[in-house]
Amino acid sequence: MEHIPAAWITAAAGVPQHQGSGYLLRVVLVVMIVGCALTGWFLLRGYKRKDD
Repeated sequence: MEHIPAAWITAAAGVPQHQGSGYLLRVVLVVMIVGCALTGWFLLRGYKRKDD
């Protein structure tokens, strides 16, 4: 086994090390979509008007 820095993190997460950037790209896209949705919700909730 080669010494790869932080390889134990990916091994503990069950990520194969030979997969390349496909898995990383998927994670980045999911985080971006969730982050955009949360940011939009946070910004747009301030535009609600209280009709008391």
